[in-house]
Amino acid sequence: MKQFIPKIFDIPPLTGISTKTIEEHLKLYVGYVKNSNLILEKIPELKANIEKNAYALGEINRRFGFEYNGMRNHEIYFASLGGGARALIDSSPLKQTITAEWGSFDAWLLEFKAIALTRGIGWAMLYYDRADKRLLNAWIDEQHLGQLQNCALILGLDMWEHSYVADYQPSGKKNYIEDFFVNLNWSVAEENFKKAV
Repeated sequence: MKQFIPKIFDIPPLTGISTKTIEEHLKLYVGYVKNSNLILEKIPELKANIEKNAYALGEINRRFGFEYNGMRNHEIYFASLGGGARALIDSSPLKQTITAEWGSFDAWLLEFKAIALTRGIGWAMLYYDRADKRLLNAWIDEQHLGQLQNCALILGLDMWEHSYVADYQPSGKKNYIEDFFVNLNWSVAEENFKKAV
């Protein structure tokens, strides 16, 4: 069976987010990849007796959504921190589309940061809606719940505690969000957008 392979990310030293936090966080990402593969290997075994294993088959497929989406979300997150910080230039198609949707880039950024401050664990996401050809912000509580159907993920900010608590403490969530944007390589988001449209 074809296996998912963990990606390698070129993440330089970051402002605020320690190398140790990134190293530990990457271990969690590798776990999502491993578990996605394990589930896909287990499904044929359970399907050998569908009537007997109907409940287990349903539950393992539910779990697959969590593991798989966790893998893909983290790939967007880590890629956007790789290669060094790069600004989003005014002439870029992504910035122009953000400005058209929200009235200004700053208006979008203010909304996105407010979404990231949502209480609880989850993700702040910028999606491209392929059906209506527009950008959407969203909060996702868990990987398998609330992902927007037929939307391409352009930018994902991990707001699970493992991504920031060691460096910022629980009360430092806002500082982590600010540092994420200091470290962000916008060229990755721009490339995600080009692929989506």
